[in-house]
Amino acid sequence: MLPTELLLFRVRAGLVEPRRLRPTTGNLGTADMLIQTFEAHIGKRRHELDEELRALEAGRQDFRVVRGLAHLLANRGTFEAGGHVEPGHVRARVFALAQDHVPSRRHTAHLLEQAARALSTDTPVSPAEVAAALYADLPDQQTLVALDAPTPLELIQLYDLSQAQGMLYRAYSLVITARRNEPSRYKQLLKYLKFFGLMVTVEGDADVGFTLTLDGPTSLFGSTTRYGLALAKFLPALLHVTKWDLSAAVKPRRDLAWVDPKDDEWSFQLTSEDGYVSHYPEPRDHDSALESGFVERFAKLDTGWVLEREVDLVPVPGGVILPDFRLVREGRSVLVEIVGYWRPEYLRKKFDLLRRSGRTDVIVCVSERLNLEKAGVDPSDFGDRVVWFKGVLNPRDVLAVADRVRPA
Repeated sequence: MLPTELLLFRVRAGLVEPRRLRPTTGNLGTADMLIQTFEAHIGKRRHELDEELRALEAGRQDFRVVRGLAHLLANRGTFEAGGHVEPGHVRARVFALAQDHVPSRRHTAHLLEQAARALSTDTPVSPAEVAAALYADLPDQQTLVALDAPTPLELIQLYDLSQAQGMLYRAYSLVITARRNEPSRYKQLLKYLKFFGLMVTVEGDADVGFTLTLDGPTSLFGSTTRYGLALAKFLPALLHVTKWDLSAAVKPRRDLAWVDPKDDEWSFQLTSEDGYVSHYPEPRDHDSALESGFVERFAKLDTGWVLEREVDLVPVPGGVILPDFRLVREGRSVLVEIVGYWRPEYLRKKFDLLRRSGRTDVIVCVSERLNLEKAGVDPSDFGDRVVWFKGVLNPRDVLAVADRVRPA
């Protein structure tokens, strides 16, 4: 992401709009020039790269764009202390030897020779290597050793997304409306919400859509942007969900002279049609071989039921349930939750949410290999809606229960 000072945006009638780069020949050329500059400096010190970048942006009106693109490239680079001796160890040795001597050019050369001999235990170390390693761990002295280089178009797309992410740094209210669409995306969405520590309230259903309301940083932590950074990191995950709208209330920046002092709130709006590209990996169709095996075996059956994958978000007080499958036939539908191989704390939370949901249309498939007793879990509450299985889950067993389950 980009630091605050590199965010470029405008405000129209209270609506904040982040800067976007069109993939024109000029912008692609600038991106390519920067990528080549970084690649040419692999094996060189950070300060040499920084000097080259300053020269490239000198005299350009779009120097902040150049600086932003370079910042994103630097985040994809690996900078390390050069050489095979640890700088902190070198400093400790040199400073210890230098304590009893008056600094001089002659003494410095002698000191480096002494330190080199002392450090040449397993591998020979030269005085020049000692001098190079002395401050090699400082940021500007580190060496660019590798670069995960994007294409020019990918760099521009990353820049656009980073500008949009920056709009969420100061968000204090965020609402996402996700309509029914590619079902497997919902599970990844919830996983990222949990991963980034975001608190969410879920309302709605699979047919109409789901509304996810998230609290922002200013409502919870005052002026800190810690939660805002989490919201920003979450945005690329949202891009994998199709057909959604995002609305955020943003605290205006008072450090900018052009900001209207009368503004007490800005609005930031995004939709799935805005064309942003995520750099997070695509979600998998299934979480495990257990689920994919179930789908394969179900496909071989001649049945009137249709199997849909990861369809319904089920709001529950204190959480949300995302069953693995939905079975549909002649207007009826039942949900299927597979509980395979998980830790005790996960099992306790899973069964507690299922119980509190009050849903009578959920078939709970439980592996006999789970130590439910150790986890303090008793699935008997679900009566004949429990399907036990050993190595694999037989679709016929699930369908036999589906035929007699009462819809919610």
